[in-house]
Amino acid sequence: MDNPADQGTGFVPPFDEVTDTTITNSTVPGIAGSIPIILHILPLELRLVSSALFIIWVGAHASLRRPPSAAPTVVTRTGKPLKSVKKREDEETFTQGLLPSDAIMFPVMAGVILVGLYYLIQWLQDPAILNKILNVYMTLGGLMSLSAFFAYFIQRGVHLVFPNFIRRNGIIYEFDTIRECIRPISLTGFTTSGNQDGQVQQEQGLTSPFPFRLFHTTSRWRNRFHWELRHLMTEDWIVRLNIHHVVAEKFNFQFSNLLGAVGAVIVVAIYLATGSKPLSNLMGLGFCFGSFQLLSPTTFTTGGLVLGGLFIYDIVMVFYTPFMITVATKLDAPIKLTFEGAGRASMLGLGDIVVPGMVMGLALRFDLWRYYQKKTTYVATELETDLATEDGKTKGQVVTKKETRHIAKKMPYIDVTGRWGDRFWLSSWFGIFSKPQDDCPEVIRASGFPKTYFYASMVGYTIGMIATLIVLIIFKHGQPALLYLVPGVLGSLWITGFVRGELKDMWIYTEDGSLDTEDIVVELDGNGNVIRLIDGKEKKPDTEDEAKKKEKDEAEREKRTAEMQAKGYDLYHFSVRAPPRGGEQEVEVGDKEKSA
Repeated sequence: MDNPADQGTGFVPPFDEVTDTTITNSTVPGIAGSIPIILHILPLELRLVSSALFIIWVGAHASLRRPPSAAPTVVTRTGKPLKSVKKREDEETFTQGLLPSDAIMFPVMAGVILVGLYYLIQWLQDPAILNKILNVYMTLGGLMSLSAFFAYFIQRGVHLVFPNFIRRNGIIYEFDTIRECIRPISLTGFTTSGNQDGQVQQEQGLTSPFPFRLFHTTSRWRNRFHWELRHLMTEDWIVRLNIHHVVAEKFNFQFSNLLGAVGAVIVVAIYLATGSKPLSNLMGLGFCFGSFQLLSPTTFTTGGLVLGGLFIYDIVMVFYTPFMITVATKLDAPIKLTFEGAGRASMLGLGDIVVPGMVMGLALRFDLWRYYQKKTTYVATELETDLATEDGKTKGQVVTKKETRHIAKKMPYIDVTGRWGDRFWLSSWFGIFSKPQDDCPEVIRASGFPKTYFYASMVGYTIGMIATLIVLIIFKHGQPALLYLVPGVLGSLWITGFVRGELKDMWIYTEDGSLDTEDIVVELDGNGNVIRLIDGKEKKPDTEDEAKKKEKDEAEREKRTAEMQAKGYDLYHFSVRAPPRGGEQEVEVGDKEKSA
C-alpha cells in the first residue's frame, strides 16, 4: 500500500494566496512496469483530472460578466426600456485584477510562507496543533466561497425545474411569471396568441410553472402554490439593514443563497468534527470556485507572466528543496484534492487548479468579448466640429465643419449565465452542449456563443495533466504540475490565436476597464473593417460631474437629517422585501448579479 506521505505533492497557502502544487501517486520500478500500473490506477487519476476540469469549467462560466464590447441594457420586468435608470450598486462584481509585478510577488510570498511553515513544522515536531489551527482558519475563511459554490448549483437546479422557456410539439413557450401562465412565442419574442394589449389566452394544461407534466394539476389552489414556490426560488429579495450612523446596507439575495449558506455551515461543522477527506475535497472545490470569481489576470500578457513566475517557483521548490513535499505531506488541511482507492492515493494541490484556471477563465471571457465585438455595428453619422479661423476677414470667428464618420454601436448585453435549464428544455441533454437552434429566443442563442479559446485551453490543460501523470509514474518522483500545465495552457491559447490570425486581439484585450468606452468614432477601410479609432469616451464620470454629484448628495443628506430630527427616526431597521411582480421594476442585465 502506497503511503501518501512518501509521495510528492504541493501546497497552497491561505485562500487569498495563489501558489503552486504537484501531483502525487505511487512509484513503480522501471518503464516496462509502468503500463500495467497506469491501467490499474487509471480510474483514480481520471477522478483527479475530471475534478480539476469540472471546477475550472464551472468557475469560468460563473465568472462571466458583461464584456467591454457590449453595451449595458436596462429593462423593466415587462421588457420595456427605461429612459433613465440608476445603476444598481449591488450588482457590481468585485474582481481583483493582477499586475505584471505580481509575477514576482506571488512566487516570493508563496516561498516565504512555504519556508516558514517548513521550519515551524520542524520546530513543533508534531504538526497536529498546526493542522488544527490551519483547518479552522481555512474552513472559516472559505465559508463564503463554499456558500457561493452551493448556491450556484442550487440555482442551476432551480432553473432546471423552473425554466423560462420550454418546447412542446415544436412550439416554444415562455413562462410568464407576471400573469402566471405559459404563452407561445414567435421568433420576434411576441406572443402568438393574445390581443394587442398583451393579454394572453391561457390554454388548457398550460398554466403550471413546471416543465414536466408530472406536477400538472387542475386544482386551482395547488397551481397557485406551485407559482408561489417558483417566485420564492427564482426571485431576488431585497435586504435592508440600517443602524443609525453605523451601518446602511442594501443588497439582493435569492433563496438559493440562504440554502447555500446553511449547507456550507453544515459541511464545515462536520469536517471540523470528522476530518473527512471527501468533505475536504468539497471545500477545496469551493476555494477554487471563489478564487475564479475574485481573481483576474487582467490581460493574457500578465497571466502569462504570473504563470511563468510560478512555473519557475514550482520547479525549484519540488526538485531542489524539501520544502514543498514536506509541508504538503505533513499538513492535513483543505489545500488539496485527495483521492484514495485500490491501496493508493493521489493528490492535486489547489494551486494547480487556480493558477491555470484563472487564465482559462480569462479565455472564456475573451470569447464572449469577441462574440459581442462581431455584433458591433458601424453607423454613418454626420459630425459637426467648431474650428476657429485665423485668416483675413474671418479671423477670430468660429466655422462649423461637417464630415461623415462612423460611430460604433455596441449590441446590448444579454446575461448568458445560468441558461442550462432553458437549453435543456428547448433541446435535449446533448443539446445543452451544442449550438442552440435558430428558432430559440435571442437570450438562449447568445448563451451558445463560440468558446474557441476556452476549449483550446481545456485541451491544453488536459494534455498537461496527462503528461504529468505519465512522467510521475515513469520517473518515480513527485512532479511539479505547472511544469507541464503552463506550457499546455499558454501554448494552446497563443497557438490558437496565431492560427486564427487574432494575436492582435489577444494582445489588446484587457479587463482594466479601458476598453469599456461609448460613442466611439472609427475609421473603416473599403471592406468595413476598423483601421483606426478616432475618438472614444470612457464610461467614467469626469471630475466636474463627480463634484456636482457629491454636492447634491450632501445637500440631500442634510435635508434628510433635518427631516429625521423633526419627525424622529429609527435607530435600528432590518427588513426583507419581496420584489414586485409587475410594473416598472428596474433590472439592469448589463451587469452580472452577485448570485450568478
